[in-house]
Amino acid sequence: MPDAGARDGLPPDANARDGLPPDAGARDAVAPDGPRPKDPRRALGARGEGLAARHLEARGFEVVERNFRTRYGELDVIARDARFLVFCEVKTRIVRGAAGRGAPEDVLGPFAAIGPRKQRQVRAMAREWLSQASLDGPGGPRLSPPRPPEIRFDAIGIGFDASGRLLSLEHLEAAF
Repeated sequence: MPDAGARDGLPPDANARDGLPPDAGARDAVAPDGPRPKDPRRALGARGEGLAARHLEARGFEVVERNFRTRYGELDVIARDARFLVFCEVKTRIVRGAAGRGAPEDVLGPFAAIGPRKQRQVRAMAREWLSQASLDGPGGPRLSPPRPPEIRFDAIGIGFDASGRLLSLEHLEAAF
């Protein structure tokens, strides 16, 4: 079930603080950590991942790593608090009018893209991250002090309107 208060975890000026004015379009997106990606889809994804990371930090998590590449794909955000090590899949979409009502992607929004295949892929990437993190001793190079006792897979869905203004941020804890 979506976290109804998830949007409240972001500052009211979230559009401006992610490197864009509120009316900037997704094609003009700037990744918070670096230069602007050339592909508009990557730019949109980078903007969404930046907002998701800030959302997790606002909820008391420490972002351990972003965009960790594996042979299976890329983990969007890895975060931790005292209890959980969270592998978070971020899906960002431009929300267009009411066309096509009734399709699964309309009901589930960005979460429609996280089906069983994607869930298996994220789990495989998490296993690879954990095996690499543990190569350098207890807790691994990315986790000191040692990793939290529980692992969780979350999903964050972000919606922008056509002008690039943030419409929604939904955080599903233990999504899969």
